[in-house]
Amino acid sequence: MDAEFDIGIIGGGPAGSTAASYLAKAGLSVVLFEGDTFPRDHVGESLVPATTPVLLEIGAMDKIEAANFPKKFGAAWTSAEDRNIDHNGFRGLTHDFRAAEILFSERDQEGVDRDYTFHVDRSKFDAILLKHAEELGAKIFQGVRVSNVDFSGENPVIQAKVGSHQVDFPVRMVVDASGRQTKLGNQLKFKIPDPVFNQYAVHTWFDGLDRKALAVNKDQADYIFIHFLPVSDTWVWQIPITETITSIGVVSQKSRFQQYAGDREKYFWDTVASRPELMDVLKNADQVKGFKTEGDYSYGMSQVAGDKFVLIGDAARFVDPIFSSGVSVALNSARIASADIIAAAEAGDFKKERFATYEKKLRRGVSNWYEFISIYYRLNILFTAFVQDDRYRLDVLKMLQGDVYDDEEPKALAAMRDIVKAVEEDPTHLWHPYLGDLKAPSAKPSF
Repeated sequence: MDAEFDIGIIGGGPAGSTAASYLAKAGLSVVLFEGDTFPRDHVGESLVPATTPVLLEIGAMDKIEAANFPKKFGAAWTSAEDRNIDHNGFRGLTHDFRAAEILFSERDQEGVDRDYTFHVDRSKFDAILLKHAEELGAKIFQGVRVSNVDFSGENPVIQAKVGSHQVDFPVRMVVDASGRQTKLGNQLKFKIPDPVFNQYAVHTWFDGLDRKALAVNKDQADYIFIHFLPVSDTWVWQIPITETITSIGVVSQKSRFQQYAGDREKYFWDTVASRPELMDVLKNADQVKGFKTEGDYSYGMSQVAGDKFVLIGDAARFVDPIFSSGVSVALNSARIASADIIAAAEAGDFKKERFATYEKKLRRGVSNWYEFISIYYRLNILFTAFVQDDRYRLDVLKMLQGDVYDDEEPKALAAMRDIVKAVEEDPTHLWHPYLGDLKAPSAKPSF
């Protein structure tokens, strides 16, 4: 069957729409299928600077700026208690282990032309990117779900349900950007549950929340905040959505949520109550949305590219989003994959080997994220020590900016790994009581 389009994309979220923009700009014919009708609600509202070069390259930055999303100049972390902990040779711990913050402008980043990124209402942000791809020439089908991709013939055939009819769309190549639905990952049985993370989130929006209440530096009240709780492997995000609306989410182990038999409200408030000052802040604000849940938090794929297909964004890999990696991975995986796809189209060859650069960069970048997050959970006081110490601060900031794809492993990761190992192996170590329950395997997952 002759191909009707060069590229077929499954999913219209940030990964799919960004790939559609890159590919359409390059002159390829692109068709994209999105099961929902935009705008649609979606969690993951905080961006990192690594998204900026992508938005500039596809020409969408002016539209994002015009949307007047709150600007995000940095990030801050607060602890559940005033910990009187030995500094263990670290220097510059102005806040001890109670708090830490970073300012994105502290470090120059290639392709980043401003000292901020954005907190975004994903229903608006995603719709802007999808519309932008359409304006660049991509054919967009909303409310159309892909049921299967048939790879048995010369060209892949995307089988989609349009109304009550099943329609076949032959394409030269398929890009799976289906998010956590992981369309091809499930169909081709590539999906692998993460051996460490099984987190679960319950989140909502509040109006009139006092963002300064837990901020050490009151001038940084509009940063993204990560609040540690005195509950193992548990944290709360605080993300500005508008001038008055704030997104709040509680993340913990799924096993802990299961103890509440599905009662989202009780789980949320019981968990928040472990930190009374945070509880007071939320109780004095107005909840304006119902509680929503996000599960299936971390997984990988045994294969992210093959003959005539690639997987990008959450469809390729999802890691606990404590450092706002989701949209960054979506946009950057689309950027890197699109370069390989355009070269493959020019060569008239969509074999798996054509996507080796994409696979190598994606796995390297996500591997860095993965270990960074693993160490954070295992010994979170180590994170607040490293981010305040001038010997390591810029290296940590580089990872927090999402700048993880083009270099080898950041040096700070090796130092963090050595310290965690020393603490784990010495029960008398002054930091040993602060180890979390999650423990990354000695060998990082190959996926």
